[in-house]
Amino acid sequence: MSRPLPLWHDVSMPPPTVLIVDDHPSFRYLARTLLESEGFEVIGEAQDGASAVEAAGQLQPQVVLLDVQLPDTDGFDVARRLTAANAAEPAVVLTSSRDAQDFGPLIEQSGARGFIPKAELSGAALFALLG
Repeated sequence: MSRPLPLWHDVSMPPPTVLIVDDHPSFRYLARTLLESEGFEVIGEAQDGASAVEAAGQLQPQVVLLDVQLPDTDGFDVARRLTAANAAEPAVVLTSSRDAQDFGPLIEQSGARGFIPKAELSGAALFALLG
């Protein structure tokens, strides 16, 4: 039985690179496994806002999957910092176990491309925000 092609299977282009930022190792593992199985290349992980900004600067990911609640700051501030220097990249996508409605206008004001609830994370959902 052949394995289905991942969402990202255009051999003429490399897969999108992703930095996962979340303070829970179990979520980082789950997100990495899921996104890699759907054709993304996860190039790094960070557990807080300070390490996220540092890793994004060093690794230059195309996408940052960023938890809203971090131990040292909130994801909205990190998103603003990442997108202020270069609005094109990285594309920041916020995530949380809470619903987007809980955050009101903060998502839009952060400079992020959008929001995906953790329970709904998928390659298709991420591609929809990147398109």
